[in-house]
Amino acid sequence: MEKDTEESFAELVEKAGKVYKQNFKPETWFGRCIFLSWYCDLGTCKFCFRSTTKHKFQHADSAKRALSSILTDAIIGKAMGWRIEFLTGGYRIFSFEEQLEICRLVSAVYGHKIWINLGTIDDERLRRIERYVEGVCASIETVNPQLHAEICPDKPIEPYLSMLKTAKKMGFKTSITIVIGLGEKKSDFELLARVIEEHKLDRITFYALKPVAGTPYTKSPEPEEYARWIAKTRIAFPKLEIMAGLTPKNAERYAELLLRAGANALTKFPAVKRFNSAQAKEIERQAKSAGRKFNGTLTKMPAADWDCEVEQLKLDAALEREVKAKLKECVEGMKTGKMDIPE
Repeated sequence: MEKDTEESFAELVEKAGKVYKQNFKPETWFGRCIFLSWYCDLGTCKFCFRSTTKHKFQHADSAKRALSSILTDAIIGKAMGWRIEFLTGGYRIFSFEEQLEICRLVSAVYGHKIWINLGTIDDERLRRIERYVEGVCASIETVNPQLHAEICPDKPIEPYLSMLKTAKKMGFKTSITIVIGLGEKKSDFELLARVIEEHKLDRITFYALKPVAGTPYTKSPEPEEYARWIAKTRIAFPKLEIMAGLTPKNAERYAELLLRAGANALTKFPAVKRFNSAQAKEIERQAKSAGRKFNGTLTKMPAADWDCEVEQLKLDAALEREVKAKLKECVEGMKTGKMDIPE
């Protein structure tokens, strides 16, 4: 790993961009996170919207997402050329058997194994799920142990790191998520680099903190601060896959910068709800401006036989009808720009 230096931000980004070009094709894509639920049985991470009283009131512990909705999300994502970032959601909402079936069906939609971010998973369950899953992600959020203990009091780091070691030994690809803006220090990069090295990670997903009313946080990190972490990670780990999160409010500010800083692709954008929006068009424009070919689309509805896509899954009759109806509703909403769904 290359030692950190006090380069200017512009120099750092330029260097990271060169490292990217030496190791990857000039392309990018959108990574779609498919949520399984809107509630979390923990709900105590201080930065998360699931920790707020308002959210807990609106989304009770029965707030599972319907299987038809999850499959609709996957079918649309495949048609749009979106890669699955991972299946995720609140902890301890679905039983493992339910999670296993969801993984089976979503991997069937895509025709290959998928990634998951579903909390800690023990050895036995990893063995059972490996038929449908290629990669396991751990939501670490911050590698600073004191900060982590304060922000995520009921989600200790060690069980996640232990899972990553086990998963790697079993042949899974592994990843972590990191949120910038929680109060981390620049010196924490050395801690992050140690985790990446020790666990031989294949991917890392960065998010910029999005302040949520009801949490202690009121400010997002500046784009340069966020991009600096990505650039330093790219320079230190030339072949690591780096995903960078966006939100509709910062798409215009972040997309090109994050790609130039060495991110492989973009995630955390409500691509269904904001399909063909000004923000979606801007993301595609900025990708081109960054010198990347954008694989897939956030703006053009593909010609697809949606009923056929559903029928290929050979679902039971009732579920097939539900998915077809939900898919029709969703596609029409995307075409008209009138989507009223949570993402």
